[in-house]
Amino acid sequence: MAYNTYKVKSNVSSNRGSLFSWIQNAINLDDLLMEGIPLKYIPQILFITFITIFYIGNNHYAERTTRKIEQLESEVEELRADYTSLKAAYMFSSKQSEVAKKVHELGLEVNDTPPVKIIIKEDEY
Repeated sequence: MAYNTYKVKSNVSSNRGSLFSWIQNAINLDDLLMEGIPLKYIPQILFITFITIFYIGNNHYAERTTRKIEQLESEVEELRADYTSLKAAYMFSSKQSEVAKKVHELGLEVNDTPPVKIIIKEDEY
């Protein structure tokens, strides 16, 4: 009867490793972090962490601002279209013929006679 045994993987079979294994071999953090993180690197780590968080937050803020600008631009386009249509309707309704139609319902009529110019001599007033 045969016994179950484990097969040992060898690193020699793969000549080309992944990107992360290459980075791990190049940096070799195992020796550096054997006894923990050295205190002299903590300010640099905190600075890089702060810069990274600031960068991510700034990116989110920029994306949110871009979305808000696009939303406002579409709203401005809608308002501009409304303004143009309202202005055209106002210009149409303020024509003399349209005003005459509206005031005819109130019993007023358009005066066909031209206005009379009143001339007053200088010594009369």
